Amino acid sequence: MRVHVVSDVHGNSADLGKAGAGADALICLGDLVLFLDYADHSRGIFPDLFGVENADRIVALRTARRFTEARAFARELWAGIDRDAATERAVRKQYAELFAAFPTPTYATYGNVDVPPLWPEYAPEGVRVLDGETADIGGWRFGFVGGGLRTPMRTPYEIDDETYAAKVAALGEVDVLCSHIPPEVPELCYDTVARRFERGSPHLLEALHEVRPRYHLFGHVHQPLARRMRIGATECVNVGHFNATGTPWVLEW
Repeated sequence: MRVHVVSDVHGNSADLGKAGAGADALICLGDLVLFLDYADHSRGIFPDLFGVENADRIVALRTARRFTEARAFARELWAGIDRDAATERAVRKQYAELFAAFPTPTYATYGNVDVPPLWPEYAPEGVRVLDGETADIGGWRFGFVGGGLRTPMRTPYEIDDETYAAKVAALGEVDVLCSHIPPEVPELCYDTVARRFERGSPHLLEALHEVRPRYHLFGHVHQPLARRMRIGATECVNVGHFNATGTPWVLEW
């Protein structure tokens, strides 16, 4: 059995269309939408609406962790614009391209910058969306937990710790634990380019000790200090920043 795994697609529909080649199934761990590319500030919904110069400024503020100033600056830019309507139009355009690129079968969960209410409209037959749910793939039980935890960034699909914990608990015994965010381990949560810790989940870490899956697969941290680490019986793997690499991570058994 051969499964390809991607995460943090962020608008890369061209490579997504090739990501399932040679695999029995594709797994996507979320973040399909590209709001703002921190490596190329000309790409994404934000610069399309407000230009590269304003994108440069908001990236600088966020990178410096000046989140209050960044939010105030964003409010100035959005003044007079129907933010919800403009964002939804842009997200819908990206989703139409991205979901059309998924191979069959695909198993997908949400990232923190995704918009879950829109997914049912775009997920075609052959794309199974799971969140707090499991699926049998090649005789192994895969559990999926989507979204991220609350942060000052206030991205679209951040949820409270209790709700996230309930989704993890609902999985029960799994061979492979799949989530968008990593477990709460410093080496797996630190982004060496952004120079900050992203939020990991303590409840995922607890599940690794209690359930002892073979693998824990995740993304979210684009340039992690450690891309993989063994925690007890579990091989923890950051499957990579697909937007930048265009290459899936391969799991065979």
